[in-house]
Amino acid sequence: RGSLSVWLDTSMSWRATPWGKRGRTQTYSDAAIQFCLTIKNLFGLALRQTIGFIQSLIQLAGLDWSVPDY
Repeated sequence: RGSLSVWLDTSMSWRATPWGKRGRTQTYSDAAIQFCLTIKNLFGLALRQTIGFIQSLIQLAGLDWSVPDY
């Protein structure tokens, strides 16, 4: 009954850049995490449903990005 368009900018930094501080470094950028949480809240999905949905979106876009998971 409608269509869904999701634009993924390939120039977006999906992986986090090292920041040289103590502790464990981030794996994913803040933009990647915010994107996943926005999709989760927008559609009211559970965590595993969100991971599967994001994986399918990335696969449809033809990107080789990994998906943040728990």
